Amino acid sequence: MPKQMHYIDLRSDTVTKPSAAMRAAMAEAEVGDDVYGEDPTVNRLEQLAAEICGKEAALFVPTGTMGNTIGIKVHTNHGEEVICDSRSHVLDWELSMMAWFSGCLARPIQTEHGLLTWKEIEGVRRRKGPHNAPTTLVTLENTHNMFGGTVYPQDVIDEICLEAHECGLKVHMDGARVFNAATASATAVSRIVRDVDTVMFCLSKGLGAPVGSMLVGTADAIERGRLYRKRLGGGMRQAGILAAAGILALEESPKRLQEDHRNAQLLAMRLSQLSGVRIDSGTVQTNIVIFDISGLGITTAEFSRQLKSGGVLANGISSTRMRMVTHMDVLREDCERAAALSSEIATEIVTELSH
Repeated sequence: MPKQMHYIDLRSDTVTKPSAAMRAAMAEAEVGDDVYGEDPTVNRLEQLAAEICGKEAALFVPTGTMGNTIGIKVHTNHGEEVICDSRSHVLDWELSMMAWFSGCLARPIQTEHGLLTWKEIEGVRRRKGPHNAPTTLVTLENTHNMFGGTVYPQDVIDEICLEAHECGLKVHMDGARVFNAATASATAVSRIVRDVDTVMFCLSKGLGAPVGSMLVGTADAIERGRLYRKRLGGGMRQAGILAAAGILALEESPKRLQEDHRNAQLLAMRLSQLSGVRIDSGTVQTNIVIFDISGLGITTAEFSRQLKSGGVLANGISSTRMRMVTHMDVLREDCERAAALSSEIATEIVTELSH
């Protein structure tokens, strides 16, 4: 029987497998019915998440999309507008839940690095009137996925929250990778999210848990959010089995995120040296590497196919832009191999083009 190929999986940090310690904790988890509020492990996870974020309460949800959907819903009414970046996850990758579930219109702003400023927000903010829907919510994505894991400067978040609140607007942060932002900026998560009204973060990305995300905010927002979770089918009953892994993810995983960032920077540096590939390696702040292969004259689908044949998995995010994401299941030597394979592919293509 032929030996099965070992793939280096750089498609996303969602592909991580739970550690042996997580599996043991899941097997031994004390459970109850979470819909009744009786699962002690879920309750511990929610309390821990709230403490880490410096907020009153937290809600365990199955997915980041559900967490963002609930976060938007608790701050809005049907027929209102939500300001977001034009490449944000809540706009492009969540099946229009902002419209479908919350009944709100997105007011996207095209930004340079996916990071909004108050000046840009103020320029499109709509006040209540007889001919337009009012803006009631601003959403921030930190880190920003489609711009390569960019991190908000703290003063920008602070200004947006201050000005938004003075205007009566709420602020929700899609912090799916906020622990990566905290690591990159050497800033506590509680400080990053201090002034936002709600924040969602994922346990199942860089933190390595198999399932789950958290929505964190005021006790009132989370109480209402619990009802929306039920409406969306997110009442998971004996969910302590999953929450046990989430507790370990919060307690242990942030300590090693810097390793993922160093691996991403290595990848970016190697890729920046390739003919036909464009990337500014100095812009890689966290664990996401996005690079342009238009100079190679092939599509990202073909580049992905050639990578896969050599044992590396990576996806395109457009016809010309590739994304590689480092995580706890990818070692430094794996990144070296992925970079070397990319070099082999690029060199072969450039050589053929020169003949």
